[in-house]
Amino acid sequence: MNPDWNEDQPIYRQLRDRMVSAILDGSLKEGEALPSVRTVAVDLQINPLTASKAYQELAAENLVEKRRGLGMFIIEGARKNLLTAERDRFLKEEWPRIAERIQSLGLNLQDLLKAAPNGNGGQTS
Repeated sequence: MNPDWNEDQPIYRQLRDRMVSAILDGSLKEGEALPSVRTVAVDLQINPLTASKAYQELAAENLVEKRRGLGMFIIEGARKNLLTAERDRFLKEEWPRIAERIQSLGLNLQDLLKAAPNGNGGQTS
């Protein structure tokens, strides 16, 4: 993980978001142990309490579980639950603003499909 942090959000929250992204993209897999708090803190040059707070957030969201003496593990179904939650959040929070912007620009479905980022500008080879 890259230790670059932005000023807009607490570091523990950014670390939590990075771990969520890693679960979603499959680089952290269900059943897999998370790196120890100490390892994360050293690798990212952050306070161990900051790393611990990020892990506590993940546990509170039922994405990871603590196994006494073993560490934190990603629970089965975490990715599916995250996808559902992220899709719902997108549709409720982000999509309305995007749809409004599309409408204000007078774009239609064909315009959007033509400009879709599929590597060839919407054109088939």
